[in-house]
Amino acid sequence: MARASDQVAVDGPKPIVVDVATALSPLVRRITAANPGFMTGPGTNTYLVGIDEIVVVDPGPDDPAHLDAIAGCGGDRIRWIVCTHTHPDHSPGAASLKERTGAEVLAYDERDGLVLDGALADGDAIDGSEFRLIAVHTPGHASNHLCFLLEQERLLFSGDHVMEGSTVVISPPDGDMAQYFASLERLRSWRPRLRAIAPGHGLRIDDPEAKLVEYIRHRRAREEQVAELVRNAGSITPEELVAIVYTDVIDDLRPVAQKSVWAHLRKLADDGRVVGEDPDDIEAAWSIPA
Repeated sequence: MARASDQVAVDGPKPIVVDVATALSPLVRRITAANPGFMTGPGTNTYLVGIDEIVVVDPGPDDPAHLDAIAGCGGDRIRWIVCTHTHPDHSPGAASLKERTGAEVLAYDERDGLVLDGALADGDAIDGSEFRLIAVHTPGHASNHLCFLLEQERLLFSGDHVMEGSTVVISPPDGDMAQYFASLERLRSWRPRLRAIAPGHGLRIDDPEAKLVEYIRHRRAREEQVAELVRNAGSITPEELVAIVYTDVIDDLRPVAQKSVWAHLRKLADDGRVVGEDPDDIEAAWSIPA
């Protein structure tokens, strides 16, 4: 019979309560920051992994109340702080949490103000007294994006690579759609299969295969839609494409949608299916190769 620590909780996703620790399994607790919004959903999820020794996954924003909640939950058992990537809703709290706990700060690289005690490459592992956490490099949303696999539970901390309730923004040039597809396919083919995904935003995802297939199919369909619109228009800009594709998007999200369309166009260009007047300019027009 498997031990409780070998399994992800199966009693359904636990509701999100801001700055309150919620147990997701015998080894994992979630504390959600009070930073809800269009890009963060209900807020950024911070995860505490382990019992006697704890690694914090994504300390979130530099919000004293949130960091106090993390430190209050883990105390001096917090030995490591890891960041999935360096976007402003995931990593800025690392320095202040380090001051509170003395923990090591680890991530893929130093960027956007994040200072590290050590860098993590694909396949590197953190071994706690009850767990092994493996770094998985998943570029796409960001070139320095890592997911973290809790080996004992086959639970993936996905940062912004996969989210519950929404798709992920790919914003060039650091965001890359081709790399994003490859990273999704890598996780889908992971063996032994993932049991669950703990996303950077939203509730736990208990059917990883279905979610990854949904993400891949959505992106493939969008790619074909964009390619067809370019072919029919002759010449068209990302902004013009957004007006056609995202008819129900609120104005505040149109710049975000424009970045994702631009990312699709850049991938289509790499595949030889479209050509841009200036691929590095989000305002430039795109057409079918002569």
